[in-house]
Amino acid sequence: MGSRLRAATGLAGVLLLSACASTPPAPTAQLQAAQQAITSAERADASRHAAGELSAARAKLASANTAVQAEEMVAAERLADESRVEVELAAARTAFVKARIVNDEMQSSTGTLIDEMQRNTGEPE
Repeated sequence: MGSRLRAATGLAGVLLLSACASTPPAPTAQLQAAQQAITSAERADASRHAAGELSAARAKLASANTAVQAEEMVAAERLADESRVEVELAAARTAFVKARIVNDEMQSSTGTLIDEMQRNTGEPE
């Protein structure tokens, strides 16, 4: 019985060591994708039109980098992916706001053009 206990203990030790040794690699691709997305969103003026979402993306990326330093690679990968999703939301909101601004300007220009045409033709408004 003693040899079985030693064998079981030895096997458990080997399994524990192999589990510790198999820390997944850092999610470098996800971290880089999130950073590139943040940079791109900043260039598109997301800090002006979607500051909250961009701030959340930055915070999640910082947390992902902290998780890498703590060798918590699964958490780091999840946080990097969440950061990228937040920045995609920021980019979408920025595009929406910019499109709405263009639309408002076009409607205003159209209204001005209609007013000008009515004045030139003498038609009542």
